[in-house]
Amino acid sequence: MNFDNRKYVIIIFVALIGVVYILRLFQMQVVDDQWKVRAQEIAEKRRYITPPRAVMFDRNGKKVVSNKAYYNLMFVEKDIEDLDTIAFAKLVGMTPEEVKKRFIEIREREGYFTRKDGKKIPNYQPVRPYPFLKELTADEIAMIAPHLDKYPGFYEQVTSMRDYPYAGGANILGYLAETNREEIEKDKFYRSGDNIGKAGIEKYYEKELRGQKGVHYIVTSALNNAIESYAGGKYDTMAIQAPSLKLGMDIELQVYGELLMKNKMGCIVAIEPSSGEILAMVSAPSYDPNLFVGKSNIAKNYPILVNDPKKPLFPRPLQAEYPPGSIFKLTQALIGMQEGVIDENASFPCTQSMVGCHSHPQATSISKAIQMSCNPYFYYVTRKIIQQGKKKNIFADAEIGLGKWEEYLHSFGLGMKLDSDIAAIRPGLIPGPKFYDKWYGHHAWAFSTIRSVSIGQGEVKLTPLQMANLSAIMANRGWYITPHVVKSIGDNGPLSQFNVVHKTLIDPKYYPPVVEGMRMAVNEAGGTARRAKIEGITVCGKTGTAQNPHGEDHSVFIAFAPMDNPKIAISVFIENAGFGGTWAAPIASLMIEKYLTGEVKDKEKEKRILDAVLDNIK
Repeated sequence: MNFDNRKYVIIIFVALIGVVYILRLFQMQVVDDQWKVRAQEIAEKRRYITPPRAVMFDRNGKKVVSNKAYYNLMFVEKDIEDLDTIAFAKLVGMTPEEVKKRFIEIREREGYFTRKDGKKIPNYQPVRPYPFLKELTADEIAMIAPHLDKYPGFYEQVTSMRDYPYAGGANILGYLAETNREEIEKDKFYRSGDNIGKAGIEKYYEKELRGQKGVHYIVTSALNNAIESYAGGKYDTMAIQAPSLKLGMDIELQVYGELLMKNKMGCIVAIEPSSGEILAMVSAPSYDPNLFVGKSNIAKNYPILVNDPKKPLFPRPLQAEYPPGSIFKLTQALIGMQEGVIDENASFPCTQSMVGCHSHPQATSISKAIQMSCNPYFYYVTRKIIQQGKKKNIFADAEIGLGKWEEYLHSFGLGMKLDSDIAAIRPGLIPGPKFYDKWYGHHAWAFSTIRSVSIGQGEVKLTPLQMANLSAIMANRGWYITPHVVKSIGDNGPLSQFNVVHKTLIDPKYYPPVVEGMRMAVNEAGGTARRAKIEGITVCGKTGTAQNPHGEDHSVFIAFAPMDNPKIAISVFIENAGFGGTWAAPIASLMIEKYLTGEVKDKEKEKRILDAVLDNIK
């Protein structure tokens, strides 16, 4: 017997079997679509259970975002048998034509456009579940569910939507909306009909809020109807709700701030200096967050709000870049002392021929200059910072001085995006040498060209969030933690970047005379912020009046309190309202008193603010 020949026969036989299997697998997986469809059918015998989103509480344990149960009427087209369109339409409160139109709408929506040629490729699959009706209330689904056994292929799915017990904080909290095709393809967690965070905290903390989906496996009959749980539910997994978020926000302070800002345009930002937690962030005008709960509400209310000339959807605290006005003088005083070009007892005349100023005695110290907000004083200070005589050429000298000035201000978080937990933050603008080189050319500008930056005008721009953070830096005498909304994710505390202390380039020893000037501005005769005074609380503040080329000047004020061991730092910006001490300062004082004492005693001051109508856009 020739064993060698037999060996080769066996090898060839095994090889042929392997080739046959490979070719069959290739046909099943690549050539023949029926096997791909069959695999999809098997996979779709699982039903995903979406947990309610995480609940949010304010710093005092008050629930600010919760969930309310709703229902979707789902269908799988492959499982539908001889649908009685007339009877079904009557059951769901539609006409037969509307039912047919709804099916067409769902099929067409599931397509997507290719990047290459822009053609739409269909992606609808009859074996997948899709929502036929969404956001049904318990009463509405109760009228439908008992009759679904007559309509194979249809079933109810419990879902939830957001509920806001307080009609405030919309610009912080954000909203949910239905996922689009791009979001579904990017993250396998999502399926058609799911909701996703589109703005605010809902967007930034999407993965922390959405929880973990559960899966329910079912056994189907020969007619493809679900008859029981697969293996008695042995392989089912529970949907797990994510841990709640605890916010640094004080919801009652937030709502009170929105009340004070009624009939006004602008914003209020309040921060706890020691932690960087945002206590309140009011964008005025605002809107009730419940207006954006559910697809139908969004479709109805979004066009109204987006076309409102007062721009209630514009997040002013984060994206509006305003000239800061005289609050910017605080940084000039600090930089001047750090650079050694002045000391705390520096005295300059109030030369009104140089720049306009209100009548007051000559400022004989930094504290008094801040108290009286002397414009010429800070022109002299800033000129000394920028033109230090380090170069004989005045333009080269200004380039060195302004570059150092820019570096100092960046250490305050100005002219750069704060790494906060709310999306779409703007950086503001601190103009440095490169900025002016583009405008005027290299070595073609000096302090005399850009002197308006001395008092927070000209090209300088800050966001209200940055203004509040500047106040927190003053309260801390030289450091800050990046302002943020979420105090703790479950019991794990905030994100790691919100435990980092950022120090300015100013030595802490230079802060006391500036802080004293802020105290004097509020509490001493001749101060520009006397309307911010609170009986029994030492408030330190600085007014600003930001020039507005398009109308009335803007009213600006920043403050912190108490002077020692501060608990709140705040910025108030009222558009087109004039002097900072007239409107912004008293609003800040009401917020401070409300937060520190829980009540407002000066009812006359409160009434004046509540009655004021300062939004001049009709």
